[in-house]
Amino acid sequence: MRTKRPLAFAAAVLGTTLTLAACGANTAGDSGDQTSGQEQAATNGKVGVILPETASSARWEGFDKPMLEAALRAEGFDADVQNAQGDVQKFTTLADGMISQGVKVLVIASINSEVGSAVAAKAKNANIPTIDYDRLNLGGGSDYYVSFDNVKVGELQGQGLADALKDKRGAQVIEIEGAPTDNNATLFHEGQRNVLQPLYDSGQLRLVQSQPIDDWNNQRGGTTFEQILTGNGGQVDGVVAANDGLAGAIITVLKKNGLNGTVPVTGQDATPDGLKAILRGDQYMTVFKPIKEEAEATAKLAAALANNDGAAADALATGSTHDPKGSRNVKSVLLEPYLITKDDVKRVIDEGYVKSSEVCTGDLQAACAELGIS
Repeated sequence: MRTKRPLAFAAAVLGTTLTLAACGANTAGDSGDQTSGQEQAATNGKVGVILPETASSARWEGFDKPMLEAALRAEGFDADVQNAQGDVQKFTTLADGMISQGVKVLVIASINSEVGSAVAAKAKNANIPTIDYDRLNLGGGSDYYVSFDNVKVGELQGQGLADALKDKRGAQVIEIEGAPTDNNATLFHEGQRNVLQPLYDSGQLRLVQSQPIDDWNNQRGGTTFEQILTGNGGQVDGVVAANDGLAGAIITVLKKNGLNGTVPVTGQDATPDGLKAILRGDQYMTVFKPIKEEAEATAKLAAALANNDGAAADALATGSTHDPKGSRNVKSVLLEPYLITKDDVKRVIDEGYVKSSEVCTGDLQAACAELGIS
């Protein structure tokens, strides 16, 4: 499942500075001071946004919610941003309420494609345009999709592990992936394999097992990794972890077996815990995704749709994402992710979403000083 690369959307349209994302994050910094000083009075009606949950990811409340609210207000909308807390029935109820209120646009970050597609169909029947936010609803009816280039996210993870193991031919790799019901997890895995499959085929690396984890459940991810590790005689040389939360659970198992710091582990979200693990040497890399750009792109697209301006919407959504279940290509805004290793941690902190006080604690103060982080 490939996505076409977008034009330089962020630079040409948004003009924003990079800010820290937390897709699948387990902690979130104080983002309350990130709201725009150029917010307008709500004169263009209401936009409804439904976010999926908070159990496995604090990004939705810590970053997406305040940033979407600020971005939508800047476009002149009243923003109604709600979280379904992982409950499919609640997701549907929230959508029904927003549709009955006559929101101008409905933004959907769904729990799964089934509920997302059903909600999009209801909105369409009410002549309300929908935007799939962060996750594409396979088989759904939304005409637009805003996210990051999630295949590239996986490619960065694969390249990070390949770099870490480049001098160890035959290195044994375990892959712990995200939820099989999340299309993003599928795209992450596709990107990882774009880099790693040729190395598996050549014998440069050896795949022990690849296992998706339902609901992105960190505890289940750690338990699954431990079972695979035990079944492989306690041997592993590198781990693909789909996000920082899963990476943290895996590192706990590695510590128990005296392997932490010697086995490179990937991640995603540039969370405080992930960055601390990188500084300690327990995690090799993470992926930084600037959610502020995602929120602002969504708000601009919503403004175009609310004005029935298809040309303006298409000018924003210059990418395309294939939906194999719906046999269609969805017009997309696909933003750029960034690979973060130890030498790049300062950049993430300098962007302002993670505070140095959250990372440079205790035994990490010296490492931060060495990297110029204050």
